[in-house]
Amino acid sequence: MPTEAPAPPPVTATHCPYCSLQCGMGLRAASGAPGGLEVVPRDFPVNRGALCGKGSSAPALLDPRLRLTEPLIRSAATGRLEPATWDAALALVAARLGAVGEEHGPDAVGVFGGGGLTNEKAYALGKFARVVLKTSTIDYNGRFCMSSAAAAHQRAFGVDRGLPFPLQDVARTGCVILAGSNLAETMPPAVRHLRELRENGGKLIVVDPRRTRTAEQADLHLAPRPGTDLALALGLLHLVVAQGRTDEAFIARRTTGWEAARTAVMAHWPELVEKITGVPVPQLRAAVGLFCNAPDGMVLTARGAEQHATGTDTVGAWINFCLATGRAGRPLSGYGCLTGQGNGQGGREHGQKADQLPGYRKLTDPRARAHVAGVWGVPADSLPGPGPSAYELLDALGGEVRALLVMGSNPVISAPRAAHIEGRLRALDFLAVADVVLSETAELADVVLPVTQWAEETGTMTNLEGRVLLRRAALAPPDGVRGDLSVLNSLAKLLSCEETARKFPADPETVFQELRRASAGGAADYAGISYRRIEAEDGVFWPCPDEDHPGTPRLFLERFATDHGRARFVEVTHRGPEEEPDAEYPLVLTTGRVLAQYQSGAQTRRVPELDAAAPGAFVELHPLLAGRIGVADGDAVTVTSRRGHATAPARVTAAIRSDTVFMPFHWPGEGRANNLTNPALDPVSKMPEFKACAVRVERAGPAA
Repeated sequence: MPTEAPAPPPVTATHCPYCSLQCGMGLRAASGAPGGLEVVPRDFPVNRGALCGKGSSAPALLDPRLRLTEPLIRSAATGRLEPATWDAALALVAARLGAVGEEHGPDAVGVFGGGGLTNEKAYALGKFARVVLKTSTIDYNGRFCMSSAAAAHQRAFGVDRGLPFPLQDVARTGCVILAGSNLAETMPPAVRHLRELRENGGKLIVVDPRRTRTAEQADLHLAPRPGTDLALALGLLHLVVAQGRTDEAFIARRTTGWEAARTAVMAHWPELVEKITGVPVPQLRAAVGLFCNAPDGMVLTARGAEQHATGTDTVGAWINFCLATGRAGRPLSGYGCLTGQGNGQGGREHGQKADQLPGYRKLTDPRARAHVAGVWGVPADSLPGPGPSAYELLDALGGEVRALLVMGSNPVISAPRAAHIEGRLRALDFLAVADVVLSETAELADVVLPVTQWAEETGTMTNLEGRVLLRRAALAPPDGVRGDLSVLNSLAKLLSCEETARKFPADPETVFQELRRASAGGAADYAGISYRRIEAEDGVFWPCPDEDHPGTPRLFLERFATDHGRARFVEVTHRGPEEEPDAEYPLVLTTGRVLAQYQSGAQTRRVPELDAAAPGAFVELHPLLAGRIGVADGDAVTVTSRRGHATAPARVTAAIRSDTVFMPFHWPGEGRANNLTNPALDPVSKMPEFKACAVRVERAGPAA
């Protein structure tokens, strides 16, 4: 009898730990594989088995040699972080947070979360801040990601969900305007939907000051000056009105506010918009023709259009464009935001944002406070009010805010005016960081807590479509590593009492059951979503108010989420960036990502395969600019703004405007791009202006 081959190891169905696509993947044990696991394809609607290099190499970071495996406490004698026990580390965190709160008041203790935390952890962190620490000083790095789109969504539609339709609908529409997104490098598996769009006869318009890999696939590429996206959107809508292409029946039946919005947009005639943006009038007309001649269409924005002090109005102008053409509230049409971080959507729904309670409830709404307080078992009047936004919180460190707990964020790299923020972190009385790796922020901490990651923990994520997903643990964490929920449970016990600690269970499914009750009746209603349903249905789209409800893949088909059921036009006019070029700083810097790195790079820079593909910062500049300052490709250049400078090798290319330079923001040290960026805030969303600031560029000598 032939010997039967051994059965292959079981596969754990899960999702990629990186961006908001949350691509489906499988994990199985494999001896000799990095981290002890190998990735296997999984047919999931978003990616259909495809993964980018970050996803396929994700298990490498599970290697204990690349991450934290024991708590660290800064030694008073040496000034260095040294190994400690969990009991000692937690006791010190509790003692110092408690002492600062007692001496300076609860709002002197800050909490800074992350858009990569699971829904359970984001929910528990917001609850911990308000119930245990009793502080209003909590926000998260998602404020730097999609907050302008969220604010515009709320203003126009009454609810914010990144995409109001499944991603697969993109391939079936007639025309897509992709504004400020380089999907080919930031979310490569999503590019197949754009490719299928064109194969189906649809048209793609890409708006980007650089001719990126994504722009190369477009039928039309518009390259505006950074910071002029608002004028571009208004100029296109002006042409729609002037050419009589508005959908008057849709406007009358399903919207409000059109008269004021139309009056405002008529001040943005094509020749003026060309002067502001640098986009020629014939290209503006061509864009309107492609979009309006298609039977249906979508506008999708990302950080390039949103990370401005005018970000909310810019997204509002694109929404006005969709509404005026009748491309909203019906199948295969609408406005959507390509949320960036892995749980950027869920992370902003359930309580770690400065002004929100779970379920997208407003912290200032008495009924919302009463509902959530009832679930939490505390008096409604004990909940603090709204606190400062992310940059405002970080800027107050060492002053009004004396101690900070950070979970899953690295603001030393990711915050605007980063050198200043590093200084504010150093000025704190006490800093505690819970993270997977010793990030640049963790290096400054008084206590570092090593926590579990992606493949070692179970929890839910909500992707850019509003699809709630389940990531299952595939292996046990290394000895010495604990989950964030366990950390919050222990701190609640030390800072309060055993009874309070029981309000912070360490089991994620128990936390999710409570999250369902807390979100019930809110805009982001998860009441009908369970772990069982998520596994059985490839995720469940919110809102889903009860277990008999099918979930809501497509929003707004019958009514918008406003009180009157109609979408709201918003009156907007063009405003330029906070800093315009001048004689001293004659160029515009814009920032972004590269294919092999992710966000602050704290994790991807530790994966050898990814680090080899993108080992350091660079400055992209046009050949005309390179010639004027006397540099060749690879020469070191220094970029200087009013806030600081950064030095990196030049990358000379005709794919960028000659008045613009580009830097990726993933690296520390001399190439830290966010040394330069402007913290000017959008007045509605409090989004900093990452994508446009005035700079000069000079030769710095030969590249290393």
